[in-house]
Amino acid sequence: MTLEPVRRPALSDEVIDRIRARIASGEWPVGTRIPPEPELMRQLGVARGTLREAVRALAHTGLLEVRRGDGTYVHATSELSGAVSRLYGGSGLGQLLEVREALDAQAARLAAVRADDAALDALAACLERRAAAWRAGDFEAWVAADWDFHAGVADASGNPLLAELYRDLAGPLRSAMAGTWSTPGFQGADPVGHETLLAALRERDPAEAGRQAGANVADTREWDARGRA
Repeated sequence: MTLEPVRRPALSDEVIDRIRARIASGEWPVGTRIPPEPELMRQLGVARGTLREAVRALAHTGLLEVRRGDGTYVHATSELSGAVSRLYGGSGLGQLLEVREALDAQAARLAAVRADDAALDALAACLERRAAAWRAGDFEAWVAADWDFHAGVADASGNPLLAELYRDLAGPLRSAMAGTWSTPGFQGADPVGHETLLAALRERDPAEAGRQAGANVADTREWDARGRA
């Protein structure tokens, strides 16, 4: 029996892995303009054709965005996140919220059992920032604090896969939050699904935590529908 010869991976695959690693590590956050071609060619030790092949592949998956005449920017933190943004960034938010409802509720139930005091205190700090941003009318700070709270609950679930899946929805979900902010009568300081959820987590009540998480998503869906009406 003969063995198949070992084939060396394409050089462009190695470049893809290196770029992906920088994005995943947070060295190149979403929205960052990556170094220009000459600089990347020097850092990676590859020819222009190899680099462009890798960038095209990552742009196709949604990880990078090539802007003609401007440069190449980080568009998402993972291929899944990029695909979700590409497919649902402008529509289908109702479907995304249905997925989020399932993830939020399960994350909350698990966090009620597994979260330690430090994680719960960090969530409380997020809510303090959220309330302060709402009072100040600072939309960007409000979105960041609100997202940090929900992502923090996912992290506190103790399930890394669930937390990663949740973060892959960040782009389009934060866009949905932007729509609710401008809806007349929107209550960005409503404690439902936030302070009430944290209280359930501190009481170690998985059922109530799941209910509060679901109530928050239901409210988000309602306000998003009003904003689109």
